[in-house]
Amino acid sequence: MLKIFRCWLLACLAVPLLTLAAAPQFAQVTPDRAVTLPQDSGAHPDFRTEWWYATGWLNTPDGKPLGFQITFFRSATEHDRANPSAFAPTQLIIAHAALSDPGLGKLLHDQKSARAGFGLAYAKQGNTDVALENWRLVRDPDGSYQASIAAADFTLRLTLTPTQQPLLQGRDGYSRKGPQPAQASYYYSEPQLQVSGKVTRSGRQDAQSVSGSAWLDHEWSTSVLDADAAGWDWLGANLDDGSALMAFQIRKRSGAKLWAHAALRDAKGNITQFAPDQVTFTPQRSWRSPRTDATYPVQSALRTGAVEWLLTPLQDDQELDSRQSTGSVYWEGAVTVSRDGKRAGRGYFELTGYVKPLKF
Repeated sequence: MLKIFRCWLLACLAVPLLTLAAAPQFAQVTPDRAVTLPQDSGAHPDFRTEWWYATGWLNTPDGKPLGFQITFFRSATEHDRANPSAFAPTQLIIAHAALSDPGLGKLLHDQKSARAGFGLAYAKQGNTDVALENWRLVRDPDGSYQASIAAADFTLRLTLTPTQQPLLQGRDGYSRKGPQPAQASYYYSEPQLQVSGKVTRSGRQDAQSVSGSAWLDHEWSTSVLDADAAGWDWLGANLDDGSALMAFQIRKRSGAKLWAHAALRDAKGNITQFAPDQVTFTPQRSWRSPRTDATYPVQSALRTGAVEWLLTPLQDDQELDSRQSTGSVYWEGAVTVSRDGKRAGRGYFELTGYVKPLKF
């Protein structure tokens, strides 16, 4: 969910030689503006960074589980907005896609990046419609999403249909990310999306029909995290009783908690918000990457108030190397959520800053 800040970093690195004489003044996140839907489902180019992020669990016809991730980023650069050239890199579009299959034992993933323009890469305003070549995520008039991803080792053709109202995170969509009020984003989620569609693997001509559930996040901001922030842990989970659970913590370079928040919406729509001192992630078991040598707490206990949840990965190796696009390596994985020793739901768990502290 906080990949938005990696995207900001990429934008800064992508144009180091461009003149900053007419650098744009980006819009700021303030607590007095509420997120309004469906208008805010589209792009917000006046803010520095933005992303649309869908994750979920799929079931194949033979009953085997798969996890999937689809992420589109929009990042505004410091380039002069008055430049009339169609080649001016004022906006960057970046995308990640991944498929978790325990039968393979590792994550299949792909990434793309390009400057916006020429109808090949864009993020439209007013309604979700983002594309990067033959990758696209678009919101239909009825609120459902069509995702089409032709990655190197797999293809996803999925329909994500809402079964609940969107969940505005924080206060009416104003979501704090640190001790300073300016360290914030506009952020809403769409939990409990019903998924149907097809998955095709590399080397196979036939497409497998799949069904399942998904979680979609949309977030935009201009500010970056606190200077002492090293990374974060984040969870978005669809619970079996129809509830939705979101939780995150931002870690200091020492490993201690810098900021945290959680929200639990029950099946009746009642929302409980948890303050930083009520949210704790405690590692239970770690996995060491053979590629980056990073150690990730892939099985963790999450405490929200008086309740403890256990997060257990679908598979340990769900590390995604995005150094060719956003410049970072992170763990993004499908997890089962348990409570009191019984399964409570399924979700996605994101772990960043474990290879090395992120630079903002």
